[in-house]
Amino acid sequence: MKLLFLCVANSARSQMAEGLARHLLGPGHEVLSAGSAPTKPNPYAIEAMANRGIDITTHTSKSFTSLDAAAFDYVITLCAEEICPWLPGKTQRLHWPIDDPASSDPALTPEDFRARFARARDEIEARIEAFRREQAGSRVS
Repeated sequence: MKLLFLCVANSARSQMAEGLARHLLGPGHEVLSAGSAPTKPNPYAIEAMANRGIDITTHTSKSFTSLDAAAFDYVITLCAEEICPWLPGKTQRLHWPIDDPASSDPALTPEDFRARFARARDEIEARIEAFRREQAGSRVS
């Protein structure tokens, strides 16, 4: 099964989703992430994943413009308030609105960021676990 996680910067939510999905879904799943305005993986995302024992330090931010949605079984968008990229094509689409843990708010402390990224990671992890259970159930039926 091929999964693609999309958000805007491909720096936090989709990077964490890619790492979590690879870890939780295991072999037999090809997982990628991309964004509409890719930047670079956020250090807080890397730290949040390291706290789960998942290394995403080799991940890079990628643009969705070079990807073909039809090549994926699922395209999962993670944007909450911002506009997520849209890939045309016939594929299963899921939308998991996750608040962006990154922020330019100067009042946020490093601990605030760690909490925001951990919260986003945990929500993504719960959704991937639910997705995995749903997929397992559909294979049994």
